[in-house]
Amino acid sequence: MELKSDEIKKIIPHRYPFWLIDKVTDMKLGERVEAIKCVSANEMYFMGHFPQKQIMPGVLIIEALAQAGAVAILSIPRNEGKVAVFGGIKNCRFRRQVTPGDVLHLYCEISQIRGTVGFGKAMAKVDGEIAVQGEITFAITE
Repeated sequence: MELKSDEIKKIIPHRYPFWLIDKVTDMKLGERVEAIKCVSANEMYFMGHFPQKQIMPGVLIIEALAQAGAVAILSIPRNEGKVAVFGGIKNCRFRRQVTPGDVLHLYCEISQIRGTVGFGKAMAKVDGEIAVQGEITFAITE
């Protein structure tokens, strides 16, 4: 299943400048998602991180992964209209810098859901190379 930005906006509440996924390239509802973020030199955070060598902040890569996972979870009919909030991350490793011009490939596999709390294994890649990986926790709220 592929989703363009207009369809994603119907699922998650994020908007610019905190809109961090451009397209869902593949998804199985409630189980896994693959998405992309095209990293542009025009993004606001590059004005200060860092002007002499622009690097996408790691926390924003994690947020992009969380947003991708939220699309998979909130696409389930019983979660329609709800919000998934970031609950935590563990075993996170940053392995590669992400810079303007990169296409960030986002992967999140939902490993478990217990009531309104869920867990996912997340990974971001650039050119087939792992940039970030970790395990995310989220809560589904009204």
